[in-house]
Amino acid sequence: AMVPLVGGRWAEVKTLAIGVVKERVVGGGQEVYTEELSYFSRLADHESFRRLALVETHRRGTEKAGKVAAVNDGADWEQGFVDYHRPDAERILDWGHSTEHLAAAAQAVFGAGTAETSEWLGVQLKELKQGDPEKVLNGLRGLRDGLVAQGEGERDGGALKVVRESLEYLEKRRDQIRYAEFLAAGLPIGSGAVESGNKLVVEFRLKGSGMHWAREHVNPMVALRNVVCSDRWDEAWAQIVRQLRKEAKERAEQRRIERAAAKGAVSEPDGQPLVAIEP
Repeated sequence: AMVPLVGGRWAEVKTLAIGVVKERVVGGGQEVYTEELSYFSRLADHESFRRLALVETHRRGTEKAGKVAAVNDGADWEQGFVDYHRPDAERILDWGHSTEHLAAAAQAVFGAGTAETSEWLGVQLKELKQGDPEKVLNGLRGLRDGLVAQGEGERDGGALKVVRESLEYLEKRRDQIRYAEFLAAGLPIGSGAVESGNKLVVEFRLKGSGMHWAREHVNPMVALRNVVCSDRWDEAWAQIVRQLRKEAKERAEQRRIERAAAKGAVSEPDGQPLVAIEP
């Protein structure tokens, strides 16, 4: 989620959502859903976010869970995140991202809003969710080859470029679009939990009208939002109070030492001289 900073700049806050996957009967069929959600958000680079998130992944027992599904948008840094926390997790490309790439290819070839687009896309989406992803990739290859045969590559290449990019994106993530297998195993195929988390945890508090944040204030605020939105306030507040009191005590001790130094000597807490300052 993008957060507005002082000076008209923007910064990206990353959010991890962790939950327990369950199934329920809806309309005579089984529906997968996620409950007991908790969140970890930080304004940080990829590597720092990956390391800092250990606190939450360990708290939730991700390392020891019997099976973990990692639903994401397929970015390379997110694969590194999964490698770091649970390399054997089932990696799933968010369904919405797959459909966006298929829709973009169909519209580039057949036109936006046309019957041909709806027909081609409907067939591919059904196959992608219930059948063999390789057939869907072959469908994209067919669009590509048809454009090449028409000499599309010799002109501006607009439609051909879109189709090739969509095909390459999904081919690279071939193992992450086995949706029929994922659904049969009772796994989620959408990243709605983290998408709603971005809105609930970050944007709801940090993107209000007229708000602009100093960079150093973003992480303390999203850390508190994580606690609130994960329903952990009572548990965490006691820890926060202890830390605040410890820091206050340390600041008071530091001021005492500085005052003593200004008078010519620094003493240990028992009153014995630690350092003598010669005039």
